[in-house]
Amino acid sequence: MVLISLVCIIPLLFQPAQVTAAGEGKLVYVIPIKKEVERGLEAFLKRTTTEATEADADHIIFELNTPGGRVDAAGNIGEVLQDLEIPTTSFITVKALSAGSYIALNTDFIYMKPQATMGSSGVINSDGTAADKKAQSAWLDAMQGAAESKGRDPLYAKAMANPDIDLAEYDAPVGQYLTLSAGDAVEVGYAEAIVRHRRALLTELELGDAAVVELKPTLAEEIARFLTHPTVIPILLSLASIGLIVELYSPGFGIPGSVGLLSLVLFFYGHIVAGLAGYEAIILLVLGIVMIIAELFVPGGIIGILGIGAVVGALFMSSNNVGHMAMSISIALIASIVVSIILFKTMGMEKGFFRHIILKDATTTDLGYVSSVNRIELVGLEGNAATTLRPAGKGIFNDEWLDVVSEGGYIAKDSTIKIVKTEGSRIVVREVTKN
Repeated sequence: MVLISLVCIIPLLFQPAQVTAAGEGKLVYVIPIKKEVERGLEAFLKRTTTEATEADADHIIFELNTPGGRVDAAGNIGEVLQDLEIPTTSFITVKALSAGSYIALNTDFIYMKPQATMGSSGVINSDGTAADKKAQSAWLDAMQGAAESKGRDPLYAKAMANPDIDLAEYDAPVGQYLTLSAGDAVEVGYAEAIVRHRRALLTELELGDAAVVELKPTLAEEIARFLTHPTVIPILLSLASIGLIVELYSPGFGIPGSVGLLSLVLFFYGHIVAGLAGYEAIILLVLGIVMIIAELFVPGGIIGILGIGAVVGALFMSSNNVGHMAMSISIALIASIVVSIILFKTMGMEKGFFRHIILKDATTTDLGYVSSVNRIELVGLEGNAATTLRPAGKGIFNDEWLDVVSEGGYIAKDSTIKIVKTEGSRIVVREVTKN
C-alpha cells in the first residue's frame, strides 16, 4: 500500500499548477515572480515561458514581488525574457528590488501598484559587503543594457546600481542607490501607468476579454527553490557530512546516518528539479561513495582519495557558481572536522563502524599471555660459569646450559655462580664467594 501511495503522490509533485479564467479571443499567461531570485526561480520561469510559447499565448504578465537575489540567476532569467517573441509585462505588486528590478527592465512594459517600488540594485556579497569592482562594473552594464533594450533611459537603471550617480530629486543623492516609487517610475518613463489590480492592468493592455491562465510553481519546484537557496546549500552539506561522521561512531545504522543521507539526497533532488544537476552528477556521486566504502577494505589510500574527488566533483557539477559551492564545501568540511575532533576525544575509536576495522585484542598477562616462559624455579640454583661473563655469557646448572647475565660485574670462567632472578628469558646470576 505504501508503494502504491508513493507511485500516486510523486507525479503530483511535478504536475503544473494553473488557474484558468474564461474569456474569448486572446490568451494571457500570468506568471508569478515571488520571494528571492535564485536558480530554482530560473528553472520555473523557463518551464512556464516555454509552456506559454507552446500555447501561442498573446501576452505574458509577470507579477513581481521580490527583494532580489542572485545576480547569475537574474542574468539567465533576463536572457530568457529577451528571447521571447510574445509581448511581456511586469506588474510590480509590492517591490522589485535588486535583481527583481533587472528582471522588470527586461520586459516590454512595466505597470505598478500605487505602493510599489523598484530599484536599489547594488551588487552585495553574501556577507553583506559590496562586491568587487569587476562584478559591479559587469552588473552596471547589464542594468544599462536591459533598460536600453526596451527603449528606457539608462541613466536611472545605472543609478539603481551605482550609488555615485546623484539623483537627489528622486531621493537618491550621492552614496545611495536609486529606488523609484510608482509615481517616480511613471514620471521617468520606466512604468507605463499605475494600476490597482490585475483587471485594471488587463484593461490597460486592451486584454480585458482575454482568457487568463495563471501558472503556479509545482510542489517539486517550490521544494527545489528552497533547497537551492544559497543559505540552505551549506546547511545541507554540513548536515550530510556531520551525520555520516557521527554514524561512524554509532552502533548499527541509525538517525545520524539517515539524516546525512537524506541531506545529500535533498541537495541533489533540489538541483535536479531546478535543472542544475544532471544524472551524470548522480552517477559520479554514487561512484565516489562506492570508492570511499571500498577504501575501508582495500589498503593503499588511492581509491579513497579518488572517491572523495568524485563526490566533490559531483557537487561542483551541480552548481554553476564555483565560488559559492567552494564556500559551502569549506563550511561543511570545517564543521565535520570540529565534530570529528570532539567525537574522537570523547568516544575514541572503539565505537560504531570503527570497531569492525580496528584491532582491539591484546595478548596481556591478565589473559595468560607472556612473552616467554619465566623459569622461577631456577632462582637459588648454583652452578659454574661455562664462559667468561662480560656481563653476558653461559652457565651450567645441573648439566643444563643456560644463557645468563651477571648483575653487572665481570665473572671469570669456571667461577661458582648463583641464579638470583629470572625475568622471562633473562636469567640474572651472582658470583658465589667462598670463604
